[in-house]
Amino acid sequence: MRRFAVIDVGSNSVRLMLVADGKVLYKRLNTTRLGEGLAQTPYLNEEAMERTATAIASFYAQAKEEGAKQTLVFATAATRSAKNKEVFLEKVKALCGLEIDVISGEEEAEIGLLGALGNQDGAIIDVGGASTEIVVKKNGEILYKKSVDVGVVRLKDICGRDKKALIERSLIEIEKFGQVPNKLPFYGIGGTATTLAAQYLGLEEYQSDKITGAVLPGDGIQALADKFALMPVEEIAKLPCMPKGREDVILGGAVWLATLLKGLDIRQITVSDRDNLEGYAIKRGLME
Repeated sequence: MRRFAVIDVGSNSVRLMLVADGKVLYKRLNTTRLGEGLAQTPYLNEEAMERTATAIASFYAQAKEEGAKQTLVFATAATRSAKNKEVFLEKVKALCGLEIDVISGEEEAEIGLLGALGNQDGAIIDVGGASTEIVVKKNGEILYKKSVDVGVVRLKDICGRDKKALIERSLIEIEKFGQVPNKLPFYGIGGTATTLAAQYLGLEEYQSDKITGAVLPGDGIQALADKFALMPVEEIAKLPCMPKGREDVILGGAVWLATLLKGLDIRQITVSDRDNLEGYAIKRGLME
């Protein structure tokens, strides 16, 4: 079987996807918080770079052990926005030999759409660690595409877990998207959307087949935000299907997504476990 791997270097976590003969065998995640502190300084901090580079090298070694003949790695908002990104890129290359493709916000939006919907029409909201992408496609044409530098790690750095501050910041950030066409079905991808879907469905363990296709209404997201606001981080961490390292940012993610949907007059999103990992592989001609 022809096997390859794709590594996504996000602002909150590093993810590995292993593929054999066009089928995803598994995805794995390591929360390294590369984008930590970027709301206050334009530089990646040394500790964040070290733990992220180590995670990338570990996933690369794992992929090779699993028989991957090729490993592609791309990085998103935290890396592309950092003034010292070359230091990080060199650190990874020296550690394991991988060269990271730093993609633009527009390409991040495109591959998210491609991964979730393929060639179908629709709209995507991807809430990440340091950026949020929205892209709308109708009749095979991109009507709208924008990436804004707001995500769950940035929100945590700016607002902590202050719900009022999170709402106020979210209302400011929404303005940057301008007029978004909202008549097509909207889909949610990324860790915030999938985690909220698992919580909304009350899953005891993460099941991608139940996550993909789950409908998440705006008021359901708001209810989860209200719930998380009343819980200590330590209690949130104990919830089923709460990935390690997401417990302190999920409140901000829920507030931001709920506020975003309300502000853009979108009643609900359909969640997809397929995202920019698949989209990157498809764009590179490795998957269909």
